[in-house]
Amino acid sequence: MKWVTWDQATIAAVVSSFVVAVLRRRPQNRVTAFVIPAARELAFISVVYGIWRVARMLPLAQDEKAIEYARQIARFQNRLHLPSELAIQHFVIDHDWLAQASAFYYRTFHVPALLIFLVWLFFRQRDHYPRWRTSLSLLTAFCLVIRFIRVAPPRFLPGLGFVDLSTRLGMSSYGPVGTGVSDQFAAMPSIHIAWAAVVSFGVFAATTSWWRWPILLHLPITFFVVAATGHHWWMDGIVAVALLGVGMRIDTVARRRWPQEQTKLGAMVSRIGGVEEAALDGAVAEGNPAADMPVKEVTVIEVAR
Repeated sequence: MKWVTWDQATIAAVVSSFVVAVLRRRPQNRVTAFVIPAARELAFISVVYGIWRVARMLPLAQDEKAIEYARQIARFQNRLHLPSELAIQHFVIDHDWLAQASAFYYRTFHVPALLIFLVWLFFRQRDHYPRWRTSLSLLTAFCLVIRFIRVAPPRFLPGLGFVDLSTRLGMSSYGPVGTGVSDQFAAMPSIHIAWAAVVSFGVFAATTSWWRWPILLHLPITFFVVAATGHHWWMDGIVAVALLGVGMRIDTVARRRWPQEQTKLGAMVSRIGGVEEAALDGAVAEGNPAADMPVKEVTVIEVAR
């Protein structure tokens, strides 16, 4: 499976930024009110994605101790009496349909699920988007830093009985070490689990619809398939979820200390739907009743018009 490369992501970021710069100079209307935020977010996500792809190519990581660190994690998990990934893998191998489904889920749902979540959140649950976008960025940054402590996945320890299930079934995204979409010795923490946690918890927090419960299963299913396919240890996923909690806490503290300024909307004079709207700063100065409304409510009204 071919993913977007870092240079393609860079081009997307530059083009999106150019679109934002051009449209901000034009009169504001319904189209620009829709396109500018979308293009800005596309540029941001493209930059984050590009950094993620470039980081795996940096010559800072040494693979010599990756296997030993993997063995240490296995011993540590045994002391904690965690369930054996090996037992789960043997169970899956004994049921061919489950093995096929696990390998397919691991290969297919990782990035598309996250992209669909971000698009849905941006257009349908905009109030929740900044928190989860920021938490995702911090979480991914943590994972990129920790990846330089090399840890091999279970599939690199055949001596313990593990097999590379994806390769056996012809569904591997990897080739020899150093090739493929992702870094094969960056099992700790699991970016699969990290992004699955963002999707599951983000949907559950953003909506009260009944379908948030099935989406919540994306996280435990991902936990299951990364173990069944031999791609991750339990601790890889546990650390990833913990890092998401840290990222969300940082976002919460930052919002309390540096409240989001709303002056950008107040500085614009928009003619939308044929109605001339006064700038927010002007409304405050003139004692407009809208000035007494909470900033969040004024922002929603300004955007919705």
